Amino acid sequence: MQFTLADIAEALGTKVLGRGDLVLTGAAEPADAGPDQIALAMDPKYADGLAQGQARAALLWEGADWQALGLEGAVCLARGKTAMPLLTKALDPGLGIEPGIHPSAIVHPTAVIGDGAAIGPLVVIEKDVVIGSNAHIAPHVSVGYGTRIGDDMTLHAGARIAHGCIIGDRFTLQSNAVIGGDGFSFVTLEKESAVESLRGNMAEGEDASKVVGSAHWARVHSLGGVEIGDDVEVGATSTIDRGTIRATRIGSGTKIDCQVQVGHNAVVGEHVMMCGNVGVSGSAKIGNRVVLGGKVGVSDNIFIGDDVIAGGGTNIYTNVPAGRAVLGSPAVKIETEMAIRRELRRLPRLAQTLRDLQKTVSNLVDKT
Repeated sequence: MQFTLADIAEALGTKVLGRGDLVLTGAAEPADAGPDQIALAMDPKYADGLAQGQARAALLWEGADWQALGLEGAVCLARGKTAMPLLTKALDPGLGIEPGIHPSAIVHPTAVIGDGAAIGPLVVIEKDVVIGSNAHIAPHVSVGYGTRIGDDMTLHAGARIAHGCIIGDRFTLQSNAVIGGDGFSFVTLEKESAVESLRGNMAEGEDASKVVGSAHWARVHSLGGVEIGDDVEVGATSTIDRGTIRATRIGSGTKIDCQVQVGHNAVVGEHVMMCGNVGVSGSAKIGNRVVLGGKVGVSDNIFIGDDVIAGGGTNIYTNVPAGRAVLGSPAVKIETEMAIRRELRRLPRLAQTLRDLQKTVSNLVDKT
C-alpha cells in the first residue's frame, strides 16, 4: 500500500508542510519509523524519538518546527488524537476479501444481498436473511434465518449472528463473537428455587443462613431476538444473548470490547462504552453515554443512568443515578471508594497500634 504525505493531509482535512510528494507505505512510532513511514509524533514529548528513527515525514503537534526536527515534510494538528480515527482508517488494508460471493459460501436462495458484497469462503447465510450494500463477510461466518442487517457491515472470521436479529448500518462484529444466542434462563417446576427463596427472605429481613438446594431446572426458551442500532461494534468472543419474549437491545454508537457478556432482555443505551470482561446481567437497563471499565459487573434488573462512569473492577448491585462516577465492590461514589482505600492502607499500622495498646493494658493489669 502506497500513499503520499499530501494524501494524508487531505484525509485529515489539513494542509501539508514541505514535500507533499513523499511516497510512504505505512505509519510507525517515531523511534521505529523508517524512511518510507510517517512517524506519529503528535506531542512534543515524542520529539526525541524522531532523532532515533529514520522518518522523513511526521504527524506533529500544532506549531512544531518540522524543519528543525530534520524532516522533509509534515502534517501538524491542534489535537493529535483526533487524527487517529481518520489516519488508521485511511491506512487500514481491510480484510482482503475478494469482491463477490466465494464459490464455497452457502447463500440460501431467499436471502437478499445488497450491491458491493464481498463474501469469503465457507460463509453460511440462511433463508430470508436481508443484508444491505457493501457487506464484507470473512470466512466461516454464519447468519441465521430471518436476520436483517443494514449497509456497510463488516463481519470478521468465525463471527456468528443467530436468527431473527435486527441490526443497523455500519455494524462491525469481530472474530468468534456471537449475537443472539439463547439467554441463560431456567426455572424450577416443583417449588420455588433456592435463589428465589433466598432473595425473598433477605428482602423481608428473615433468616437467610439456611438454603435448600434446587433441582430439576427447566429451560425457558428465548423467543425474542437482538436489536442493534447503527454504528455499533462488538469485540472478539463477546456475546449478546437474545431476549426471552422481547428483544435484547443495543443502542446506536455503542462500542463493546472483547469478552463482554450482555445477558437476555438487557437494554443498553446509545454511545455506551463497555471495556473487556464486562458482564451485564439479564434485564439490566443501561443509559446513554455510560462507560463501564474492564471487569465491571452489573447485576440483573437494575438501572444505570445516563453518563455514569464505572471504574475497572466495579461491581454494581443497585441502581446508579445519572452522572455519577462509581468504583469498588459494592459500587460507591468514586471519592468514597478512594477514601476507603486510603483507610485500608492504614489498617496494618492500626492493628499494630491495637496490639501495642493491648500489651500495655495487660502489663498494667498484671501489676495490679
